[in-house]
Amino acid sequence: MPLNMNKEVFITCAVTGSGGTQDRSPHVPRSPKDIADSAIAAGKAGAAVVHCHVRDPDSGKPSRDLSYYREVTNRIRDADVDVVLNLTAGMGGDMVFGNPEQPLPLNAEGTDMIAASERVAHVAECLPEICTLDCGTMNFAEADYVMTNTPGMLTAMGRMMTELGVKPEIEAFDTGHLWYAKQLVADGALDAPALVQLCMGVPWGAPDDLNTFMAMVNNVPQDWTFSAFGLGRNQMAYVAAAVLAGGNVRVGLEDNLWLEKGVLAQNWQLVERAGNIIENMGARVISAQEVRDKLGLVKRAPKG
Repeated sequence: MPLNMNKEVFITCAVTGSGGTQDRSPHVPRSPKDIADSAIAAGKAGAAVVHCHVRDPDSGKPSRDLSYYREVTNRIRDADVDVVLNLTAGMGGDMVFGNPEQPLPLNAEGTDMIAASERVAHVAECLPEICTLDCGTMNFAEADYVMTNTPGMLTAMGRMMTELGVKPEIEAFDTGHLWYAKQLVADGALDAPALVQLCMGVPWGAPDDLNTFMAMVNNVPQDWTFSAFGLGRNQMAYVAAAVLAGGNVRVGLEDNLWLEKGVLAQNWQLVERAGNIIENMGARVISAQEVRDKLGLVKRAPKG
């Protein structure tokens, strides 16, 4: 197949995530102020988009607290750097079964299943330009945990996001997720052209080999915009791979804690390194406003 390199690339920085990484690096931000400060630094280093989760400031555990989202987005909007806000809507679809001999009742401590309207409540409150839509159900690393996103839930959430004027970023962890994303567009739950994030190397979704990556790329409709990332040590390799395949890139501490062997990274350093790779390939890193123009996004203030 011919090379289809992207020459106008945007960088997304996934600032903190919802994984249990808070005790593995002192640079993983916890408080709303720390998350916002890290996002702002990433913006100054070249990230056009910042993808934000929130955490409990004391424990560092992932949170759905509306007040944390409000503080993070307000701080970023008040900063002296322009970035596109991208908030997660992935939390609230967590199902943890009991042991294999007694799968029911569900593990109450780990299970967090809430209504579609609750999963997008912070999106309606903060009105970011983008929010994520994890476009499928999958076994997700841990033994008895299932990331749960049923067709009915995705249709309801997708319609809510679209009605709010917030562009869903389809998180595709495998080829079937792209298949269903196209159905959501066909059903009118999502507008076309859509925005896709190809998530590579997340156990147990699509492995991060290049054959699988190109199978994912080849399942993205030609008029859609895609970005991609590789988990862990292959993060920077996937910066180059995504650009060569015609896409955009995502880096950040949600996906990788290391700058190099033995050196823990900060978000801005990962963004800076990604920018250097992109520019050394002969492409250009584009700005937040250029991303808005490209994707038809409107920067808005939250509901007053």
